Amino acid sequence: MTHFEDRVAIITGGSRGIGKALALALARKGTAVVIAAKTMDSGGRLPGSVPETVGEIEAFGGRALGLRCDVRDDADLQSVVDQTMRRFGRIDILVNNAGAMWLQAVEGTPQKRYDLVMDINARAPFLLAHHCIPHMRKGKWGHIVNLSPPLDPDVLQHIGGKVAYMTSKLNATMLTFGLAQELAADGIACNTVWTRTLIGTLATQNLGIGSPENWRSEDIVVDAIMAVLAQDPAKFSGNALVDDEILARFNGLDDLSRYRFVPDHEPMPMTWALWDAVADIARDRYFAAMAAADQAKAAPLPEGA
Repeated sequence: MTHFEDRVAIITGGSRGIGKALALALARKGTAVVIAAKTMDSGGRLPGSVPETVGEIEAFGGRALGLRCDVRDDADLQSVVDQTMRRFGRIDILVNNAGAMWLQAVEGTPQKRYDLVMDINARAPFLLAHHCIPHMRKGKWGHIVNLSPPLDPDVLQHIGGKVAYMTSKLNATMLTFGLAQELAADGIACNTVWTRTLIGTLATQNLGIGSPENWRSEDIVVDAIMAVLAQDPAKFSGNALVDDEILARFNGLDDLSRYRFVPDHEPMPMTWALWDAVADIARDRYFAAMAAADQAKAAPLPEGA
């Protein structure tokens, strides 16, 4: 068995964006892919659905299982693992791709928004790993990948205004380091992948995060994750990795022009200082309106209403 052929992968958030592109890439390598996401019907606010992803994989002869999964729901997480085992009999790869963003100060963050980012970005990866590890251990082989940032000391100077989001993401990074230690003798790796630049996903576009000339395409994240999954999990674990470094290290790739969102413009690397500037703009354009809507919903009804 190769690193990909006849393996079984669970990908959260696989109905669109990076998750969908990764599912297609793995399926083309011979991996059976489980698409775990909420969107089961087409024609919603955002394009893409679980059945559409499954259909595209099956159209070229790949194997896929589509499951409706709200990663905030404990029963859904357990069900994904149980149904994967019933259908394919093994679990080799877990990619915790589903994510949520909230860029507001602590004072402007209602409990439901805090719970949202923590449940999706931190709690779900923990619980899915908890459920998947026993099955990976039986096969003495496994890869877990979390999409979260390195523990760069500079982040501590730039966490204000995005505490809930960064706490949730760094929680996933700590999970990665802990799992690498716990699973070192089991042939199961856990690594993180983060991006050097902003990525032009639908979420980035809809939330007004940055501008197209400073985005790269989703393909760079997919290629980086695939490069990590191609490593021997018994020898490569506990790393917090950045996409361009991964591609240079394992694929010998230094020219990243193919990943430009705007073909004739090389994106600017996202320093934490630039993250502050981007977050300020997004906060004013989008997240402030979301916060106002949250407050309006929470306000008591007027007398007589």
